[in-house]
Amino acid sequence: MMEEGHKIKTIAPGSIGEELELEPGDRVLAVNDQKIEDVFDYHYLINDEYIELTILKANGEEWILEIEKDAEEDLGIEFESSLMDDYHSCTNKCIFCFIDQLPKGMRPTMYFKDDDSRLSFLQGNYITLTNMKDKDLERIIKYKLSPINVSVHTTNPELRCMMLHNRFAGKIAEQLQRLYEAGIFMNGQIVLCKGVNDGDELRKTIGDLGRFLPYMESLSVVPVGLSDHREGLYPLEPFTPEDAREVIDIIHGYQDIFMEEYATHFVHASDEWYILAGLPLPDEENYDGYVQLENGVGMLRLQEREFHEALREAVSEGILESEDRNKTGQCTIATGKLAGPFLRELIKDLNDVYPNIRADVVEVTNYFFGPQITVSGLLTGQDIIRALEGRDLGHRLLLPVNVLRSGEDVLLDDIHIKEIEKTLQVPIRIVQSNGKDLYNALTFG
Repeated sequence: MMEEGHKIKTIAPGSIGEELELEPGDRVLAVNDQKIEDVFDYHYLINDEYIELTILKANGEEWILEIEKDAEEDLGIEFESSLMDDYHSCTNKCIFCFIDQLPKGMRPTMYFKDDDSRLSFLQGNYITLTNMKDKDLERIIKYKLSPINVSVHTTNPELRCMMLHNRFAGKIAEQLQRLYEAGIFMNGQIVLCKGVNDGDELRKTIGDLGRFLPYMESLSVVPVGLSDHREGLYPLEPFTPEDAREVIDIIHGYQDIFMEEYATHFVHASDEWYILAGLPLPDEENYDGYVQLENGVGMLRLQEREFHEALREAVSEGILESEDRNKTGQCTIATGKLAGPFLRELIKDLNDVYPNIRADVVEVTNYFFGPQITVSGLLTGQDIIRALEGRDLGHRLLLPVNVLRSGEDVLLDDIHIKEIEKTLQVPIRIVQSNGKDLYNALTFG
């Protein structure tokens, strides 16, 4: 039998919940006599200055608490489920889905596909909107939830139905129009597949989505990731350097149009396109405040800026005249093939100030997913060990934080950081995704 309400996990010290003597294990049944479907209902209903909270105590007593508070003041309650509901799984069968390309034998949670609109607001996930009924869109509009991150891919209805393998996927323009008219801010994403939604289809999609400015705030274009495990899946080909240059030309052409009309570049190519094309990254101003970092748009440029800021700060503090300039040390950076050349350029700049620090960059081939996967976030422990075993790694090994599962010291293949340290006989320093932490790690700070 399903228990009523939503179980409280913790109460924040000094919060309204603590003052009301709420405890872990108590269950929230209703706010203002309305049952709560999920976290969005809860936060919307508690925003008023006066609310009535119905609580089922762990001992079976039912309390009705009258609460006067500031508008939008939180109660300090954390629930056992962050969504206060089950996760909604994806109903699509996208031709480019990376989860379908995972090798067998990984932990079961790796194969779960979510397409939950609530995670768009809570965690920044991109969603297709195919799981959403009219009432779900109405709730977003009613609660004024913004921004919502949308995986668009194409605005061609027939093509989108094919790409997502979902007969409801063609309603995207209508759904976006409703959000636009309600003043809901959005960000868009296009996963580009060669010969499918590129070329003229890409031009059409960018132009269509640009009409939703200013509420569609930004749009990223990222290349499809192709692993070696695509047996029985839709035949997709990798992009060539020539393809990448064409994609960049299309995007830059639209950037000029949007800058003139809206004073924003709006559409952005992810860093992979520039690396693949052999072209320099755009200037910082091109990224409109780094609005699409989570999709790999401008990550390298931002890291470069932060790294150089840390280096300039060190120089301005007199390191050039101090004994710190003679600091010595040797370390190794393991990274994906995408970031390798970029990191070597940063180390050249570092050596202008610290000539006695040696840092070797090793580009790790991704055998686990396939050599076409070049981002560091999909590196595994076994591939890192394979690339580094037998090398002189110096005093420490630097690994980017995105190789780890969120909040854990474990990589995608369940190999623990300590296991890598033991095998390679070197201490590991995890480097956060900012240039200052990279600087600190390279200078043994």
